[in-house]
Amino acid sequence: MFQASRLSLLDLGVILVYFAGLVLAGWFDKRRVLKARDHFLGGNSASWPRVGLSLYATTISAITLVGVTGSAYAHGISVFNYEWPAAILLILFCACVLPTYIRSQVYTVPEFLELRYGRFVRTYVSGLSVLLGTFLDASGALFAGGVLFQILFPAWPLWQVCVLLALLAGAFLILGGLRAILTIEGIQGVIMVTICASMAWFTYQAAGGWHEALAKVPPAHLRLVLPASDPVMPWTGLVTGVPLIGFYFWCTNQTMVQRVLAAKSLDEGRLGSLLGGALKLTSLFLVILPGAAAISLFPHLDHPDTVFSHIVFGLLPHGLVGLIVAACLVSLLSGLAGIYNATSTLLTMDFIRRLWPDLDDLQLVHVGKWTAGGLMAVSVLWAPQIVHFPGLWQYLQALLCYFVPPIAAVFLGGLFVRRVNATGAAWALCAGTAASIVLFVGIALLHAIPLHFLVAAIVIFAVALIALFAGSLTAPAPDPDRIVPLMFSRAVWAAETEHLKTVPWYRNYRHLSVGLFVVTVAIVLRFA
Repeated sequence: MFQASRLSLLDLGVILVYFAGLVLAGWFDKRRVLKARDHFLGGNSASWPRVGLSLYATTISAITLVGVTGSAYAHGISVFNYEWPAAILLILFCACVLPTYIRSQVYTVPEFLELRYGRFVRTYVSGLSVLLGTFLDASGALFAGGVLFQILFPAWPLWQVCVLLALLAGAFLILGGLRAILTIEGIQGVIMVTICASMAWFTYQAAGGWHEALAKVPPAHLRLVLPASDPVMPWTGLVTGVPLIGFYFWCTNQTMVQRVLAAKSLDEGRLGSLLGGALKLTSLFLVILPGAAAISLFPHLDHPDTVFSHIVFGLLPHGLVGLIVAACLVSLLSGLAGIYNATSTLLTMDFIRRLWPDLDDLQLVHVGKWTAGGLMAVSVLWAPQIVHFPGLWQYLQALLCYFVPPIAAVFLGGLFVRRVNATGAAWALCAGTAASIVLFVGIALLHAIPLHFLVAAIVIFAVALIALFAGSLTAPAPDPDRIVPLMFSRAVWAAETEHLKTVPWYRNYRHLSVGLFVVTVAIVLRFA
C-alpha cells in the first residue's frame, strides 16, 4: 500500500527559498495601485511572454495536474481532446475576437456584450459568469488543492484545507491585484514546465522507460478518437461540445480574457495568446501520458484524482518534492487569486458600480476586495461537495457543457452577424438556459435522457442560436454605426493585412498561427 513520504528538511528548505524568491520578485515589481485599471487589468503593462506564460500557468495549475492526470489514469489520453483545441481556438481569438476587445477598452467580457446588445445581456452574462467562477473555477481549484495537500496533512478535514488556501489566495490578491498575479504566473509558467518535465521523466523511468511505459498502457487508452458509445469522450462530443466549451473558456471566460487584456498592445496580446496555445500542446507529453502510464505503477487506486499525489510523493526525490509542493501551492494561490479577481471585477464593475455610480477608483478597488472575500467564503463552502462527483475533471467539463453554450451563441452571433440585436440575445439566453436546465436535470440528475453531456452542449447551442435569430426578427436591426466597430469584418482584415506588411515575419501573428496549426494537426493525427 502506498504511503506518502514526509517532507524532508531539504524539501522544507526548497519551499522556503521558493516563496522567498517570489516575494522578492513581487517586491521589485511593486507599484502603488491607485486606479481601477491598475488593479483589475494590471495597468496594461504585460509583455507577450508574460501573457503567454500567465495563460499557461493558469491552465497547468494544481487543478489541472490533479484533474487531468486523474482522468488520464482512469480513461487514457482522450482527455487531451480538451487541451489541443486551445491552440486552434486561440488562433481564432487572435484573428477575430481580441481586436474588438482591445478597441472597445473594456474591463470585462459582459461589458463588451453590453456595447453590442444592451444592459440586459451584460447583467445576465455577468451573473452567470460569477456563478461559474465561484462554483466551477474557484471551488474546483480549492478541491484540487485539498486533495493534494491532504496527503501532507491527512488529519486535516478537506474543508479546513480549503479555508486555509482561500485565505492565502485572498491575501495574495488584496496585496497586489492582477499585476502581482501576472508577475508570479510569468515565473510560475517557466517553473511548471520544468516541474512537469521532471515528473514525466521520473514516471517513465519508474515504468521502465518511455517505450516500456506506453507498452503497459491498454491500447484503447492511447487513442484520441473514440467510438460514439464511449462514456467519457465520444467522437460526437469531440466535434460538438469540446469546441463550444473551448470557445467559451479561451474567448469569453473573464479569468482568461483578463490576462490578455492586460497586454501592452494588440500585437503583444496576440503573440502571448499564441505562446499560450503552443505551450498547451506540451501537456500531452508532460502531464497526460505520465498519468496514463501510472496505471502500471499504482494499479488499484480508490480515486483517480489521487494519482498525481502518488507520483509526487512516491516516485520523486527529496528536494524536487519540495519544489513541486511549493510550485503547486503558489499556482493554487495565484490561480485562485486570479479567479477571485476576475469574478470580483464582474461584481464590482457590472453590478456595484451601476448601483453606486459616484464611487471613485480607490473606492472601487476597496469594494472589489470586499466582494472577493465574499466569493472566497462561498467557494469554500461548496468545494468539499465536489467529492460526490465521479471526478474533478468530469465535474468541470460537464458544468461547462450545460451552462455556457448560450453565451457562445450570443457572442458568435454578435461578432459575425449584423442583424442580430438585443431582443434576439435576450431570447437566446432565456431559451438556451431553459434548455440547459432541462437537459441537466434529465441527463445528470434523473438519468432519463440518454445523451452525453458533450453532445447536449450542441443541442443547447442550437436552441440558443435559433432563438437568437428568431428573436432578432421581431425587432428592428441595430444601428450599423454603433455595432460595426464591435464586429469582425472584411474591412478590418484588409486593413490589418496592410499593417502586417510592415511587421517582421517572426512577429506576424498570421505566420505564427499557420505554424501552430500545422504542429497541432500533426500531433492529433499521430495519436488519432
